[in-house]
Amino acid sequence: MAKATSSSLNQEQRRHLLRTMLESRHGDLREESLNRQGKGHFHVSGRGHEAFSALGAQLREGDFIVPYYRDRGLCMGRGMSTRQLALEYFAKRESTSRGRMMPSHFSARELNIVSVPTPLGSQLLPACGIAWGMKLDGKDSVVVTTIGDAATRQGDFYEAVSFAREKQLPILFIVEDNAYGISTPTRKINPLALDVLNQAPWHVIDGSDLEVVHAETQLAVAKLRAGAGPVLLWAKVERLSSHTSSDDHTLYRSKEDIAALEKADPIRVLRDKMIAAGELTEAEFAKLDEEIKEKVRADYAAAEKAEDPRADELFLDVTGASPVLDEELFKPGKYRMGDVINKTLRAGLDADPGRLIFGEDIEDPKGGVFRLTQKLSTDFPEQVFNSPLAESTIFGIGGGLALYGRRPVFELQFIDFSFPGFNQIVQNLANLRWRSNGAWKVPAVFYAPYGAYLPGGSLWHSQANESAYAHFPGINIVIPSTPEDAAGLLWTAMHSEDITLFLAPKHMLWAEVESKQPIKSIPLGAARIVTAGEDLTVVAWGNTMEKAHEAIAELKGEVSVELIDLRSIMPWDQATIEASVRKTGRLIVIQEDTEACSVGQMIVQHVVGRTELFVLLKAPPRLITKGNVMIGYNPIYEYAALPAVPQIVEAIWELVSMNVARGEVPPTPAPAVPAATPIAAPAAAAPAGASSAHGPQNTVLPGTSDILVRVPIMGEGLRSARVVTLNKKPGDAVKHDDVLCELETDKAVYPVEASFAGTFKAWRIQVDATVLIGQEIALVTGDAASVAGLPVEGPPLRPSPPSRPPRRWRRPRPPRRPSSASPRRRPPPFPPPPP
Repeated sequence: MAKATSSSLNQEQRRHLLRTMLESRHGDLREESLNRQGKGHFHVSGRGHEAFSALGAQLREGDFIVPYYRDRGLCMGRGMSTRQLALEYFAKRESTSRGRMMPSHFSARELNIVSVPTPLGSQLLPACGIAWGMKLDGKDSVVVTTIGDAATRQGDFYEAVSFAREKQLPILFIVEDNAYGISTPTRKINPLALDVLNQAPWHVIDGSDLEVVHAETQLAVAKLRAGAGPVLLWAKVERLSSHTSSDDHTLYRSKEDIAALEKADPIRVLRDKMIAAGELTEAEFAKLDEEIKEKVRADYAAAEKAEDPRADELFLDVTGASPVLDEELFKPGKYRMGDVINKTLRAGLDADPGRLIFGEDIEDPKGGVFRLTQKLSTDFPEQVFNSPLAESTIFGIGGGLALYGRRPVFELQFIDFSFPGFNQIVQNLANLRWRSNGAWKVPAVFYAPYGAYLPGGSLWHSQANESAYAHFPGINIVIPSTPEDAAGLLWTAMHSEDITLFLAPKHMLWAEVESKQPIKSIPLGAARIVTAGEDLTVVAWGNTMEKAHEAIAELKGEVSVELIDLRSIMPWDQATIEASVRKTGRLIVIQEDTEACSVGQMIVQHVVGRTELFVLLKAPPRLITKGNVMIGYNPIYEYAALPAVPQIVEAIWELVSMNVARGEVPPTPAPAVPAATPIAAPAAAAPAGASSAHGPQNTVLPGTSDILVRVPIMGEGLRSARVVTLNKKPGDAVKHDDVLCELETDKAVYPVEASFAGTFKAWRIQVDATVLIGQEIALVTGDAASVAGLPVEGPPLRPSPPSRPPRRWRRPRPPRRPSSASPRRRPPPFPPPPP
């Protein structure tokens, strides 16, 4: 363990730091006493860790501290006052958190002390994000971040140290090793003791000696300012108290052990050194101790009388308002969602040189697995960076850059893989604004491909899981279904003050859509009325918008449907849906996410839970959803799980056939298609003959030995390709696995191989032509064995038509306005179900 050979502290500095340490100690003792008096709810002690006040006192204006909950001394050395800490203890309105955070969860925006999260280790990655911002700006500022020894077993600890060393960040990591994780001894099981960590960069110091702490941290800060970071210190200290006020360490520590702790009391160590050096007497120390004790008592007495929070301020600073923008992003024309995401990211990088994009495989030549960032790293090499394969790092670094003052836009390869970072985003970043009373904001965008309706994705490339994130306050969530909405929502998100999760439906990324109007920014929380209608309201978003359109087309105008694209999940447009339901009296919500605890259930509950809407309903609202089941690899499973057009059509006919407000209930309808029954994929998802639920890639024409070759599915979200080469001529022999042609997609050049043998007959395409998935491209006369192994071409599979009520259904006339002589009657509630 390192010992400082000489101290750079003079007598005046030692006296100042002694006062700081004593004030920190008496603050802890006062809170412990108040807790025993029933005047507080909870206390976390920093007794034994006070020597780090020597580090806090060295930091400059642009430096940051990202601490943990035992860093009372460190934060007071930086400049936090006992009054601030007392207000936090009593959870007063004037406190930095407005009474929302537990004691010892320090935060001070003016001192760059970032609000402490309780989940262990989650502060480290945002600290790295702040340090990365400093390095990119060329500043000589530093970040100090701390963690307890028990928390070094957390995954974020390893991710943070790895990222800091990869980028050589100006960050000082301090492990404050007090030998216990609550009641569990850690000195033999921490990663340093287990030789899991490389011992070389970790410098072990005596954290109970203020002289050592000052000397070692002074050297560390100097190295960081010179660009030689990061610095890793492992400081041995003792926890002089129980873990918290809810713990009693006498249950697991002996009296002898507890008594021996006093030898490592940093205040005693400094006092004894100063007395030995003739800088202090016992009497002077006793006088100073009593003086500070009374000051602390007075500060807590004043804080106890301060104003309490107000209940009507509970919802302040959960999130901010959506930015008001009215910018034209792109002119009218034909666009694909994937292309406009790329164009919008490019516009954001160009408009703000401080904006960064960071994600797995996003640099050129790959340009992202979905090619959403192609050419961006080439044109903006100082703003676009590959990330490690670590989602907690992506969330944490993005959050830290946002806290530092940048506006990052970070990519997750698939939303399915976001959950390693779930703790980081929902437990730390999403609530930072609220828990700091608006002092800290996280203006970051995280975007990810999302959803299914693409055969072969299976469990972990097909998730629609917006509800899991929507459950946690503080996160904006948007899901576009058109290129216009993708550009408009992404641009607004990039200018928001809060975290936005932007989910791009993979199935719709490369569908070309014509925009007849200029593409403009779109406010968060605003739904879009796609078609106006009178009979029934349908609400959908993402991939299910396509299903809704197909279902409405099958109605052939017999039902007047008002179709609403929700597009903003959080916040969501309650007013638009309410107004539509008031008009139609009927509601169907279609979602791709799992049924349980979902956004669709939230919308239905909102409608039926309001009397003024409930009494206007003519039919019970219906939720069409994926059931509580996963997406399977075989397309039969996938399409059986997802909402399908027949279900939607069936539900529409059922709902428009009843008017419960008038007591009209139709006969019990025929049972819907059971969830386990395979439902054929629609043409838009996988055209007939493609490798999907419709059948294999190649088929035999009836009555011949001619094999019809089609364009196979070449990757998730891809709908088209360009013909690069044609490798066969009429009359050429075709063998198994021969490359017939090469097609270039947005992802790669894809060779189309033969799964048969025979003689090539004719091409139905030419070089440079654009072909669609499932399109017929060639004919081959196959040999007997090959033909025997292929299915015969037949009519495309179609879902069975929905069972409809008799066509005597007519749109009900609006009720006559009651005369002044007869009182208005409230429509009766839903009748009981028939026996």
